[in-house]
Amino acid sequence: MSEYARPEVLVDVNWVEDHLQDPHVRFIEADEDVQLYEVGHISGAVKLDWNVDVQNPLTRDFIDKEGFENLLSRWGVSNDTTIVLYGDRNNWYAAYAFWLFSLYGHADLRLFNGGRATWERAGKAYTQEVPSYERTHYQAKEANGNIRAFRDEVLAELQAPNLRLVDVRSPQEYSGELIAMPSYPQEGAQRAGHIPGAKSIPWATGAREDGTFKSADELRKLYEDKGIATENDVITYCRIGERAAYSWFILTQLLGYSSVRNYDGSWTEWGSLVRSPIER
Repeated sequence: MSEYARPEVLVDVNWVEDHLQDPHVRFIEADEDVQLYEVGHISGAVKLDWNVDVQNPLTRDFIDKEGFENLLSRWGVSNDTTIVLYGDRNNWYAAYAFWLFSLYGHADLRLFNGGRATWERAGKAYTQEVPSYERTHYQAKEANGNIRAFRDEVLAELQAPNLRLVDVRSPQEYSGELIAMPSYPQEGAQRAGHIPGAKSIPWATGAREDGTFKSADELRKLYEDKGIATENDVITYCRIGERAAYSWFILTQLLGYSSVRNYDGSWTEWGSLVRSPIER
């Protein structure tokens, strides 16, 4: 993994095994299927439920700084704790959590490369025991606006010559053939298509068949072939920002792009805005 821009953000099975009893490490499982944690999880891991732990349903936003501090304090996380995130579906939601935790400035974040699939393939055991940790007094930073984009910013920057939009949804969503993924009808929009000028680079093309990340050269080619260079200002988007966060992780952590924002309002917002421009 030394080929990546920040190889230290990825850990493997051996690293995980070596740190299962490390009091300075906290494993956090973030799954698309939130019931998997109860089926079994890595020893000592806590559960991040996206429907409960990090959403403010009234504002259609994430929890605020105070809410984030309370969450990590409840999990016994300190500011100097090494957080290792992992989950199902190629670490789809684990990468989303990595982005959110980066938004609030946690210093030492890692991703278990391949997540649950890697652990299972190695024949490692799960537990159903739910850990309990002594509460801490975690202090988050103010939200980092440099890694998050809002709709008004996207609208204002559409004609900017250095802007590159990356649509990480499926080709069918990008083309307008699908208005929403059939399994996620609650995340639909009024119209189908994509933001003008966006390039289609589906998030899953960044993973190997085993769920681990492709090599740096393979990943770099994915983006460079679509005209996405390191000097560009890049905005990723999908439906609600979760798949886009996976691509944000690839661009910033594995390839070293310095100006990448995740538009987490994404297509559920853009596709329903009155007069927002779209292409098909």
